[in-house]
Amino acid sequence: MSDTPFQPLDFAQNLVVRGLIRVGLLLPYRWRVPLLGAILRGPIGWIAGYRRRAELNLKRIWPEMPLSQRRSIASQSLDNAGRTLIENYSTADFLARQSHIVPHGPGVEALAKAKAEGRAVILVSGHFGNYEAARACLVARGYIIGGLYRPMSNSYFNAHYVQTMQAFGGPIFPQGRAGTTGFVKHLKAGGLLVLLFDQRAGRDHIEFLGEPARTALSAAELALRYKADLIPFYATRQADGVSFTVDLEAPIPHSTPLQMTTELTRSLEARVKANPGQWFWIHRRWR
Repeated sequence: MSDTPFQPLDFAQNLVVRGLIRVGLLLPYRWRVPLLGAILRGPIGWIAGYRRRAELNLKRIWPEMPLSQRRSIASQSLDNAGRTLIENYSTADFLARQSHIVPHGPGVEALAKAKAEGRAVILVSGHFGNYEAARACLVARGYIIGGLYRPMSNSYFNAHYVQTMQAFGGPIFPQGRAGTTGFVKHLKAGGLLVLLFDQRAGRDHIEFLGEPARTALSAAELALRYKADLIPFYATRQADGVSFTVDLEAPIPHSTPLQMTTELTRSLEARVKANPGQWFWIHRRWR
């Protein structure tokens, strides 16, 4: 029996989300993805407070932007989050669709070269589009890509969400001491690892979209320690709402953890400015 105390609110929230996912998975793929987007953009986004948080973040970053435009971006962001959720639970369908994507960018050649030489690579992205589309695309091309993830605060939801990530191929490791041994061993063996770096963490502040944001330097520190290429990558959702383009940028030159992470931040910043509705504005990125 678990020693974790029963959390009634988390339990109820998990029941609602699991119910929505189960209903969605009964529908054809092209229906379920926009449906979950609409649900999170609509009632769930309002009830859970996600819309308010997204709009407050947008007002903080772009106060001069017309209110109608900020609200439109918030709607797009919530829609993308809902689509991402059900896509990541549609393992077989999602993997099949992404296997046909041809990745682009100078990082594609760098990744292939590192694999041929048996060198470690850390692929870094943010909560933009759906990064799992890029991971699935590369897995279909023979890459074994591990993932480092932050466990969700809702333990009931986290338990089954971890299983969905494992289904994409490659080992996954939780952030913190529990996962350290595994991912270090993976990197030492010349493995590939995915990291998302755009949540509030660490002690260093790096300006992101004009506002200082606490940013962990972990990806750069690991790259320096294990002589790994640090490659920014993005899966950008297309106009049809269900397909993606995958871009791998040139590796970040090794320098200092702060400088490398600043360059990663500028890379993500450019993507967000180009497609603001694809970033997860619901995160508590600034405080």
